Amino acid sequence: MKLPEPDVKPEELNYFAPKETLISPYLSEVLPLKAVYTHDDIKDIGHLHSLPGMPPYVRGPNATMYRAKPWTIRQYAGFSTCQESNIFYRKAMAGGVQGISVAFDLATHRGYDSDHPRVTGDVGKAGVAIDSVEDMKVLFDQIPLGSMSVSMTMNGAVLPVLAAYIVAAEEQGVTPEQLKGTIQNDILKEFMVRNTYIYPPVPSMRIVSDIIAYTSKTMPKFNSISISGYHMKEAGASDVLELALALANGKEYVQTALDQGLNVDDFAGRLSFFFGIGMDFYQGIAKLRAARLLWYQTMQAFNPQRSTSLILRTHCQTSGWSLTVQDPYNNMVRTTVEAMAAVFGGTQSLHTNAFDEAIALPTDTSARLARNIQLILQEETGICAVVDPWAGSYMMEKLTDEMAAGARTLLEEIAAMGGMLKALGSGWVMQQISACSVRTQAKIDTGAQVIVGVNKYALPDERPVDYREVDNSAVRNAQVIRLKALRETRNAQAVSQVLGALTHCAESGVGNLLELSVQAMRARATVGEVSAVLADVWGRYHTKPQVVKHLYGESLKDDLQWQELRQKLTRFAHRHGRKPKIMIAKLGQDGHDRGAKVVASGFGDLGFDVDLGELFMTPEEAADQALNSGCHAIGVSSLAAGHKTLVPELINQLSKKNRNNIMVFVGGVIPQQDHDFLYQCGVADIFGPGTPLLVSARRVFEHIERTEQQSNSAVYSKDPLKQTN
Repeated sequence: MKLPEPDVKPEELNYFAPKETLISPYLSEVLPLKAVYTHDDIKDIGHLHSLPGMPPYVRGPNATMYRAKPWTIRQYAGFSTCQESNIFYRKAMAGGVQGISVAFDLATHRGYDSDHPRVTGDVGKAGVAIDSVEDMKVLFDQIPLGSMSVSMTMNGAVLPVLAAYIVAAEEQGVTPEQLKGTIQNDILKEFMVRNTYIYPPVPSMRIVSDIIAYTSKTMPKFNSISISGYHMKEAGASDVLELALALANGKEYVQTALDQGLNVDDFAGRLSFFFGIGMDFYQGIAKLRAARLLWYQTMQAFNPQRSTSLILRTHCQTSGWSLTVQDPYNNMVRTTVEAMAAVFGGTQSLHTNAFDEAIALPTDTSARLARNIQLILQEETGICAVVDPWAGSYMMEKLTDEMAAGARTLLEEIAAMGGMLKALGSGWVMQQISACSVRTQAKIDTGAQVIVGVNKYALPDERPVDYREVDNSAVRNAQVIRLKALRETRNAQAVSQVLGALTHCAESGVGNLLELSVQAMRARATVGEVSAVLADVWGRYHTKPQVVKHLYGESLKDDLQWQELRQKLTRFAHRHGRKPKIMIAKLGQDGHDRGAKVVASGFGDLGFDVDLGELFMTPEEAADQALNSGCHAIGVSSLAAGHKTLVPELINQLSKKNRNNIMVFVGGVIPQQDHDFLYQCGVADIFGPGTPLLVSARRVFEHIERTEQQSNSAVYSKDPLKQTN
């Protein structure tokens, strides 16, 4: 049975459905570097004589930078229960963390309470489960919210989550005026890559503007939005594309706030950005310098009167995608290099990933080592002694200029389309990001891009490392008990009244959604209840991921193994009258679909018939779609640690429907220690991070071909006419 969802308005269905668009070859390439740079390379660059803290802010947003105050060391974390996360935060603070960044579980991101039947495999797995103010109070117990900067990565269920934080602070004795930190509140990038949206685009943008209005009025120290390029880069975007998309989103948010009647100087100084820093060391530095230049130029068009409205401030995070499950201790080196690039680029705060995050949630030890990378950079290297040490470098100034020029060209292209919403609606944005990711994977698989320990210098045998495992069932059961107690003790009539007011606000457009959400959370409404009443008005947004075709195959067309496997698939199709068919499925509430799209692209180019499933499917829904599509196999892409719950249930659903002949494969972040469990459940094969696509495709095909041969042999042995012939 398909679980019910609120209807989507017809005009909003597939609002961002990609159409056929041209892929720019420029976007997926690293900017070319010359072997030697001279003064001639920089003689026409306009920003060379600027100073830190002065327009156009290329050299930094303030004059003294890290000499006066080093960047803020943040720890992005959250897992299991609010109690366990609170203990982790307090340990991190004792270990040198200066700001907390909260990771919420996927059920919370998508606006479901922990007892909702759609999220049985997601509660507490990839972040902390938050259902109400009571959970938020426990999360920040003994953490002084009046002085501690708190960043929250939340977009879909941003209204009840931010409201719960405000109320928890009030009940700690901290007024909204005292709160410091950032709410991500960047819904456009969710429609591009991360996919933890709830509502259609138009009402989602209203939520953004209402939060900007409320925080500008009542929370002067709090950043009302963190405009994220990070997730675009993690999804595959080049540095130039990440930069352009983030700035275009920022421009769209500014215009949205102005359209609501806000004055640009009332909010622009509290906007912040969030960029990803990968292994292209020089480009990472140049990107942050170019970002400040371009944002200064962008904001000049809005004619602000305060200089603070023109300055780009940013948080950075080292890459999660660059982490490898193979030879994982190498990841500490990668993270250190990436952290140095962020610091040289002038970031205001930084999170460094733990070395084991390609395997599972970080342990206390790996998280401490990640923090210590930043502490060592601050305390032992002398990096903080010089403001913008790369200034004047022929290479860096030229690269900064080229980065800005490339992003500026893309910004002009987006403007010519009619702005970011139009660019999204045309499918252009998703096509560019997908093209970048497919090309990058092809380079890795062919060895053109080296990943040490993966496609070069690989160890023949590796011991699995210890990892943190969350007991999803235990966390969910505990949250269900807490929810039951909350609902039994609160004033149900008061909750009903304020939810009714919130419904009227959503329907009429009159009033501020965050203000009413604060009232709802004070009355002890839940995250799921606030999200549900808004979904009743606006509907839940759905779209089907699209696949970029031919790019992966074009990169490997001369590879002999590629050609051989394509021929085998062609012969299979001739023998059986159809291609081998695989459904690529994302189960649960995990919307990270880079891997699923790349696999779908590569398999399709090889000659598989690929059915890319919708996001957020339950195991039962995936099984039904597999039956209806007539596929030979299901490939489950798992990145959110729900594989031990969701995959066995998928196999169980196939068994109930008497389709055990549909094989199940699993790829993604699967700890080695979990492989035996999955095999015992009936999984046919497992492909961890770093598995070349050609290898996984060959193994999947061999499983399908072997099963088809066995099936035909069984039919032959039972048919006397076939035996006679």
